[in-house]
Amino acid sequence: MRDYWVALAITGLIACISIWIAARSFNMIGGRSRSESRLARLERRVDAIAAHVGLPPEPVPAGMDEVLALLADGRKIPAIKRYREVTGAGLREAKDAVDEIDRHRAGA
Repeated sequence: MRDYWVALAITGLIACISIWIAARSFNMIGGRSRSESRLARLERRVDAIAAHVGLPPEPVPAGMDEVLALLADGRKIPAIKRYREVTGAGLREAKDAVDEIDRHRAGA
């Protein structure tokens, strides 16, 4: 009978750890991490300060119109590929940037 309770306790512990890992993974995949949210807030503040002091906006790289056209056609993967060609960004950075462009485009 004692082995039953030990096995039950171990199973419960494994279940708790699995749930914790799943919850952490969901937080990292489903939403922004804490540092990403903070970085986004800081970028908005810097943009506001730059606009207030009269700094010109960052120039848009040539070829971004193609990225926008691909997004308008619903071709996200080719848009990410073109974004990488235009900016030299890595895959993750390009995907995040194109997702952000798409969110702003859809909201506008």
